[in-house]
Amino acid sequence: MSRTRFLLAAAVVGALLVAAVSRPSPDPLPETGFPPLPARTAKEPAESCAAVMAGLSLRRRLAQLVVVGVDAGDVTSTVRLVRTEQVGGIFFGGNATAVLRDGALSQVQAVAEVPVSVAVDDEGGRVQRIDVLDGPLPSARTVASAMNPDQVRELGVRRGRALRARGVTTDYAPVLDVSDQPAGAVIGDRSYGSAPAAVAAYAYAFATGLRESGVTPVFKHFPGHGHARGDSHRVLPETPPLPRLAATDLLPYERLAEFGAAGVMVGHLAVPGLTDGQPASLSAAAYRLLRDRYHFGGVAVTDDLGAMRAITAAHPLPEAALLALRAGADQALWSSGGHVPAVLDRLQAAVAAGELPPERVREAVHRVLVAKSACRA
Repeated sequence: MSRTRFLLAAAVVGALLVAAVSRPSPDPLPETGFPPLPARTAKEPAESCAAVMAGLSLRRRLAQLVVVGVDAGDVTSTVRLVRTEQVGGIFFGGNATAVLRDGALSQVQAVAEVPVSVAVDDEGGRVQRIDVLDGPLPSARTVASAMNPDQVRELGVRRGRALRARGVTTDYAPVLDVSDQPAGAVIGDRSYGSAPAAVAAYAYAFATGLRESGVTPVFKHFPGHGHARGDSHRVLPETPPLPRLAATDLLPYERLAEFGAAGVMVGHLAVPGLTDGQPASLSAAAYRLLRDRYHFGGVAVTDDLGAMRAITAAHPLPEAALLALRAGADQALWSSGGHVPAVLDRLQAAVAAGELPPERVREAVHRVLVAKSACRA
């Protein structure tokens, strides 16, 4: 980053924090009353989800269940991918921005038979995607130290509007992990703090702001990365045993069903007493916990299946996608891009062989279509 850009970014962050601390601190978010997700279109979708699904071949249904990383600097290849494979979602990592400028994403949506979810991970701090375009966002730990939940909600509204104006529909944020790790650790300053109640207040406030702006928030990393040993980019981390997670890291998820429309990202985390040594992202027990204990009815997406050794060391991508969807994920995510035909070939063969039950596919596709407002539930 040039010195000029650095000074500009620092000034913006400073202004945000000065504005925050100069205002009185209202009470934390109420326990009820989360606002609904605004409609992204002026009118209700005309077709039912059953009708939309009936119009899709098996391969097109399976394509709805993948989110593929694309090069945000290459509009042409992104359009080609969606036109050819009709994937359900695309994901932009890195710092390129061409696809987020000048309405380029309208070209992508124009070739999609079903609207495409467009996802980024714009948390703030060291994980953000539109800072070059629309200014920097402070880290979770920074805003929790200087703002109250109402101010964080306003921050979410502003960021959501900026994302939505560029065509982004989904933000893989906020982080719901409870952590007191050093700032630069794998979670570190990406967490709102070490107190579960404070993490919940701030994370749900930011998520509410995103949702009010028409961007779907995705909470992460279930069932809790904040006290895990290891970085899933390099190894399969292990969390504390499930009873300890339930008493700390999982507490923010108690409000999940009440919050309503949102997604949850399931992490590559081995949980003693739950996942039997497998990553939660591939564990049926982890998805049952999310659905049955925390009553989550929205889209569950995996953490990155293609660029983290917690997965790649044991499973090739097509197999990992199958294992995740069979376990209970609704979307298999890989940031590395490519491999779509191989993944869809494997999923299609799994359905034919009885490895991936058709009812599991229908359930997942229904959730994905509803989340994208692609049909009437």
